[in-house]
Amino acid sequence: MTASSLPYWHVDAFASRPFTGNQAAVMPLEAWLPDEVLQAIAEENMFAETAYVVKDETGAAEWELRWFTPEMEIRLCGHATLASGHVLLGRDGGERVTFRTRKAGLLEVRRMAGGGYELALPAIATEPGDWPEAVALLGAQPREVWRNPDGYGIYLFDSEEQVRALDPDLRGLGALGHDQFICTAPGSRTDVVSRVFVPGGGVDEDSVTGSAHAALTPFWAARLGRAAFTAHQASRRGGDVACRLEGDVAWLGGDCVTVVEGRFYLPG
Repeated sequence: MTASSLPYWHVDAFASRPFTGNQAAVMPLEAWLPDEVLQAIAEENMFAETAYVVKDETGAAEWELRWFTPEMEIRLCGHATLASGHVLLGRDGGERVTFRTRKAGLLEVRRMAGGGYELALPAIATEPGDWPEAVALLGAQPREVWRNPDGYGIYLFDSEEQVRALDPDLRGLGALGHDQFICTAPGSRTDVVSRVFVPGGGVDEDSVTGSAHAALTPFWAARLGRAAFTAHQASRRGGDVACRLEGDVAWLGGDCVTVVEGRFYLPG
């Protein structure tokens, strides 16, 4: 790394081919840049998330990891963590890589025997609740609403067709805060299907959301009566996630594809 440029990868995560899954920028740094510079780079990238990694000096993990949307730093991002593991394992070798985060604890990405990667995220518990204002803005009535105080809301519908047909009032949902609106139902090709809206966080509809699947994993494991299941996020780009609950950890499996590798030039 030089003073005027930074290494840069553009990765499609939870994708087996380019132009699917969720896009992330991954940028290993020698040291943390000022937050305003990290935010400006993320705004320039215009992906749902830009992931920055710096060697972890505490010894708790190999890398410290932070994520920025075009508008703000966030507390957890699954797809950009998977993309970071893909970049670092591809560049440095090895079978696993660990990350220390500021609000989500220690995370891990490891290679799977059959190809692809598996990401460990803290399983996110939700409880039955109600939010009539949000339901009205979704434009369809879910069968159940489950919520979490950290802003993860699960809206359970009866069919994949209902989830795919949703046309929510995104501006209205965005005015309610930075919550994730996770709309889900039993799937046809996969066990579970979902769509995820985060307009208050600057992402109207996310392509494939790892953190949402950290909430969906315990939610659906309890309903399906088994720890492992398949999931599809039915966004325009779409992506598949293999979900597995192991204690209080949600293991999320998927592939990654590098689309661009190069340098990001900073102003002089």
